[in-house]
Amino acid sequence: MTSLTQLRFDPALPWWAIGMLAALAVLVAAFALWRGMRGWAWRGLAGLAAALALAGPALELGTRAALSDIVILLDDRSASQALPGRAAQVDQAVDDLSAGIAALPGTDLRRVTVGDSDDGTALATALSRAIAAEPDARLAGVIAVTDGRLHDPQMLPQGMAAPLHVLLTGQPQDWDRRLVIEEAPAFGLIGEEVTIRLRVEDQGLVPEASRTGSVTLRLSVDGEDEQTVAVPLNTSLSLPVTPGHAGQNVVQIALDDAPGELTDRNNAAAISINGVRDRLRVLLVSGEPHAGERTWRNLLKSDAAVDLIHFTILRPPEIMFDDVPVDELSLIAFPTRELFLERIDDFDLIIFDRYSVRGILPPEYYMNIARYVEDGGAILVSAGPEMASVESLNLSPLGPILPARPTGRVIDQPFTPRLTDEGRRHPVTAGLGGPDPDAPDWGRWLRLSEVTPTGDAQVAMTGAEDKPLLILDRVGEGRVALLTSDQVWLWGRGFEGGGPQLELLRRIAHWSMKEPELEEEALLADVRDGLAVRFTRRTMQDSAGPLQVTAPDGSISQVPLAADGPGRFVADWTAPEPGLYRLADGDMRRVLALGPAAPREFEETVADAPLLTPLVEASGGSVQRLSDGVPDLRQTRAGRAASGDGLGGPWIGVTPRDAATVTGLDRRPLLPGWGWLALIAGLILTGWLAEGRRRPA
Repeated sequence: MTSLTQLRFDPALPWWAIGMLAALAVLVAAFALWRGMRGWAWRGLAGLAAALALAGPALELGTRAALSDIVILLDDRSASQALPGRAAQVDQAVDDLSAGIAALPGTDLRRVTVGDSDDGTALATALSRAIAAEPDARLAGVIAVTDGRLHDPQMLPQGMAAPLHVLLTGQPQDWDRRLVIEEAPAFGLIGEEVTIRLRVEDQGLVPEASRTGSVTLRLSVDGEDEQTVAVPLNTSLSLPVTPGHAGQNVVQIALDDAPGELTDRNNAAAISINGVRDRLRVLLVSGEPHAGERTWRNLLKSDAAVDLIHFTILRPPEIMFDDVPVDELSLIAFPTRELFLERIDDFDLIIFDRYSVRGILPPEYYMNIARYVEDGGAILVSAGPEMASVESLNLSPLGPILPARPTGRVIDQPFTPRLTDEGRRHPVTAGLGGPDPDAPDWGRWLRLSEVTPTGDAQVAMTGAEDKPLLILDRVGEGRVALLTSDQVWLWGRGFEGGGPQLELLRRIAHWSMKEPELEEEALLADVRDGLAVRFTRRTMQDSAGPLQVTAPDGSISQVPLAADGPGRFVADWTAPEPGLYRLADGDMRRVLALGPAAPREFEETVADAPLLTPLVEASGGSVQRLSDGVPDLRQTRAGRAASGDGLGGPWIGVTPRDAATVTGLDRRPLLPGWGWLALIAGLILTGWLAEGRRRPA
């Protein structure tokens, strides 16, 4: 506590009036001097005393309390500070510096811990907020214990009133090798190459044993069929990848770990490429004309993503009574050989709508269609009464791959389609029955061909006498769907209220073409927000789970699944960190990429402070390595060097600010009013007396 005395003024008149009065007093004194009057000096002093009295001089007596200096200590505890050896360095430095600051006279410590965030190390934001929270007059210094890698440089303050010292963790010989994804597509056409631009980069002091011209890169899509390729170091290159299916294709790229590098967390990247089809190619073959002939055509033509080829067989050659060749039965010769032999693999789906075997297509064509299905193609048969006749497709070479065998009976009676237990689970028909799938509000159909399912075929809907109406099956790598009635068009016409005709036919067609949303056995992951994920397991079984989740570090956890409707099980889960996760439930496998291609905290791991150096130099601070020891802490005067190397090792300095606050204040007039009056009167009287004396003869 110290005393403070100051002279203050409280003028009774404006300063210009007081100044004029003082000037008048000086003029009067000068005139009296010119006239030879003995009292000129006293008259002048009296005028000046009057001006001073009007200025209201007073003594201000105050007490002043010194304020402590403030030193900010930034403690970087981001993920990159957990690399080997760094945490111990941080702990030691923080403890020593805290003790050193506490030992400085009149100095307080403000410790700020910088943790992880979704956007990396927000060191600049923490620094700006800490400085803004303290008055400049008390800030003696800022010390940051960090690896120097920050991800918000735009938040750095423009200037500082105190020195900034950066103490770097790590070792001078640290080095790291990382995989950098420069450019990656979000979408790609199925079956067509897309390009990922990347480079493999070395940072830091690479040891001689690890200085190689190239490294081995491992590449896999959805965790399968891993390939290896040699790539040059520190060179950008393009890597072709082909999306193999619709939906998310997770491309995993990884390097082999190099001995001695800081971490392998940046040696791998997971990239999600959404596979899309350019156009779905559908071949529609119609048999004899019927009321619902245009149903399939209208549905497929209304879908902008579908390229449709449609032909109708209006009359078979055996009813012709002339010698016109078969290839001249139409105005334009239809390329049946090209479609069913040469170009059949170009189609995603072939639909037979009330098609009868009448000799138009030779047996080898049907055999090629069967081969096409087993190799991954799809056919959909929409059958009418011809299914029960001798012209049935089941009696052709296509019969062995169809999911049911006709009994030869046609049931001509009205019925309302119903979902089976399998139909309530199967995504093609799940939810079509509305809130009460046992009694859906649908119109009736009028005819059904009786069949007997074969093999592992799934009956999703039944009709008259509980006979199969919609049958779905897998053959080899392909799919087959069979609709045993040609009456679906009644729903489209609104007969007895109609039904979900377009939705049912759309689902059947897109399931046949392997749309991921309609897979009956599927494991889906919907990323909600950041690392929050909803898992959905779709299955034809009565139960599912628990889901096995393998984290990027290799740890395995079990996530239980809860029922959310027939054949549907869900779980909400939050990942502990970004990275590549592998999901498994029974035979189902999935790869899930969360967060950036590689964790941002591990993009650059070698300790360095290029972004902080300009601010350090401008503030008069320093950048030092903790590997040389924790520097001593000193107080240095403003304008002097704030760092250096002494006999005891490196040191850093903080600048005392000598800030203070006034704790008490008292104001006392220099003279009371009567004192000023007496002084002025006395000076005037003295001047009068001096002028009244006789001059000596």
